[in-house]
Amino acid sequence: MKSQFTKAQLRKQLLQTRRSLPQTIWQEKSDKICDNLQSLPLFIQAKTVLAYISFRQEPNLSPLFSLNYQWGFPRCVEKSLVWHLWQFGDPLQLGIYGIQEPLANAPQINPTEVDLILVPAVACDRWGYRLGYGGGFYDRMLGFPQWQNIPKIGIVFDFAFLPQLPVDPWDLPLNGVCTETECFFIS
Repeated sequence: MKSQFTKAQLRKQLLQTRRSLPQTIWQEKSDKICDNLQSLPLFIQAKTVLAYISFRQEPNLSPLFSLNYQWGFPRCVEKSLVWHLWQFGDPLQLGIYGIQEPLANAPQINPTEVDLILVPAVACDRWGYRLGYGGGFYDRMLGFPQWQNIPKIGIVFDFAFLPQLPVDPWDLPLNGVCTETECFFIS
């Protein structure tokens, strides 16, 4: 079944819905996502987790960042994501797209060290596909062989977890999706 909306139409509609969430509701939903993640065996057993700093009212994962994991955050460098180790309290700076990023001199992370990737998204579907912002940063990264066997979980609010998204040939499915009410794995 094909989606009746284009990616651009869906993106616009879902970002508008996300921006309209009152701050208290946004934080409450974000906290529930953090609780759901903390009960996942994949998360519990991980040592190094790649995540993101919330931007444009994405689900806020910052309550997790003081937990005892090695955290990695991306820097946008040209058309790529470069991943850096980050510890609670380390400085961040505003990157080229207005997103908080680690400093350029922070230690980089090798994909072989990564146990889990928490992927930001505008939307995800029940097939594991994600709708991003349209820049292709995650699509390019996840297409490289060194990232393909690392479990990837899309992080979205319930309203952005859809039955099916429009998919392009370069779109790669995630292994699961976590919302404030469920963590769903694609078999």
